[in-house]
Amino acid sequence: MATYKDIHGSSIQNVDGNPDNTKAGQFWYDSLTSEFKYQDQFIGSAWSTGGDLNQVKNGLGGGGTQTAGIAFAGFVPPNSANTELYNGSVWTEVNNLNTARNGVMGCGTQAAAICTGAGPGPTNALNELWNGTNWTEVNDLNTGRSASGSGTATSALGFGGENGDTDNIDNTESWNGTNWTEVNDLNTARGQMAAAGADNTSALASAGQIDNPGIQLLSEQWNGTNWTDVADLNTARNATAGLGTATASLVVGGRVPAVIANTELWNGSVWAEQNDLNRVQSIHATGGTSTAGLSFGGYDGSNTASTEEWNGNVALAAWATGGDLNTGRQSLAGSGTATSSLAYGGNKNPSNTRGANTEAYNGSTWVETISLNTARDNLSGAGANSTSAVAFGGDTPASPSPTVNTELWNGSSWTEVNNLNDASPNAGSLGISTSALNFGGGGTVNNEKWNGTNWTEVNNLNTARDGNAGGAGTTAAGLAFGGKEPSPAVTGNTELWNGTNWTEVNNMNDDRRQLVGTGTQTSALAFGGEDPGTGSKTSTESWNGTVWNNVEGLSTGRVVADGSGASNTSALCFGGVTALTATEEWDGTGFIVKTLTTTSDT
Repeated sequence: MATYKDIHGSSIQNVDGNPDNTKAGQFWYDSLTSEFKYQDQFIGSAWSTGGDLNQVKNGLGGGGTQTAGIAFAGFVPPNSANTELYNGSVWTEVNNLNTARNGVMGCGTQAAAICTGAGPGPTNALNELWNGTNWTEVNDLNTGRSASGSGTATSALGFGGENGDTDNIDNTESWNGTNWTEVNDLNTARGQMAAAGADNTSALASAGQIDNPGIQLLSEQWNGTNWTDVADLNTARNATAGLGTATASLVVGGRVPAVIANTELWNGSVWAEQNDLNRVQSIHATGGTSTAGLSFGGYDGSNTASTEEWNGNVALAAWATGGDLNTGRQSLAGSGTATSSLAYGGNKNPSNTRGANTEAYNGSTWVETISLNTARDNLSGAGANSTSAVAFGGDTPASPSPTVNTELWNGSSWTEVNNLNDASPNAGSLGISTSALNFGGGGTVNNEKWNGTNWTEVNNLNTARDGNAGGAGTTAAGLAFGGKEPSPAVTGNTELWNGTNWTEVNNMNDDRRQLVGTGTQTSALAFGGEDPGTGSKTSTESWNGTVWNNVEGLSTGRVVADGSGASNTSALCFGGVTALTATEEWDGTGFIVKTLTTTSDT
């Protein structure tokens, strides 16, 4: 029998644990666990934030590609004739339509596009062509309406829509570059659909609105002659948008009636749920393909200029299983990096015992070490690695419960040092053992700075918060995000600290409290947490210094967990309700170490 070396030209590497600088497909034997392992690359799909439109509006049309998009018309108010071009990062205003309108059908490219019809409300049949520089009025639709449509400037299909405020229609028209011709109707009259298709011989019409029973799951496929009912969407919606072809497309956002971020992928046979938009969108426009798409403008509670870019089947960051804590707990503190971390304090629920346990992580295993002097939960902490940390605040078993106690870790023991000025359990924190911030907590805007010896009150947060806001960065360049405001119950509010003052910046996509934050001011992660209405969250967001982007979620939803990490490409999450021992490791490159499992006949 041929050996592994005979086949691959080399022997299986034997290492204690995992080798350094592994590559996708690399195979080895871990002598510590007596397991064969290999490095896998996580492939997935996700939306990321792009550059905003210049004009905030809904009911617009558009097309093009992810790096060469076009947007036109819309409702500001009033109706807009504005046209903008996208280069993959920035939208630029160019020559306007001849007639301002909204609720249009749009498709095509930056060099050749078509804008047809208008509505809801007063409808028209107006038709304009874009040649890359100017719009020209050409032959009208046969039936004035707000339509859905797909294709190109010379071969398009317009279908369904609304002929007035409430009258949904099934009419279909085919465009040959010169004239619109009425062809066979949709099986179900409806408006506000998602449309996808390459030309007037193939298309997909999905979701939408009919008078009774209302919002739809329906999908129909056009073969050049007739419409055929195909598999339904997973989530019924209207005011949605589609992109791609009749056999490979996306339906993005919409209303249910609440505005949603749901994305579904069509493979020609069935619909599959995908990662959501970073923010909800409806009455928006799209462009591109099912693997490289664009979504822009629309309504998310108010008109928006936001743009998001879809990347399908690419290497994505992912969470993988790490070594378990020795003592399961929640409401603990953590600090350090993904390969040199410390976990301390916490609550050993369901016994509801506040603990002092301390454990150190070496990248694969947690080891019990010397406990805190003061048992507590809901505490905060900061530290560069497993050999240096500062723990402060929290709730103790004693009465009164909140404590100002501060302790320093030197790698072998904890020492009590000078206390906080204000007791503030459930506060956020950032920094290292010699330079840290403790902010918020108890529904306050309090902010204190640690210099390695004393705590000093410094300038307050702009937004009062409680519920373990996330923190990242240093005392010269920090980031605070999420938590609980006095009202509402949760927030996505984000603030930057420049060493002197806090400045409000772009919010998280997912409002939450009791979350975990790691990283730096320009490269941070937010994960886990809860919204009282939806429970524990798996959602993870990555901060690039300007905006938050949704990325792959935790394997296990958790709240009042903690974590550590140096950037948005490397982090840990550990503990959480109810006294979890589970640890997850974040790899921003998408590499995952997997264990080879085999079966044999017995």
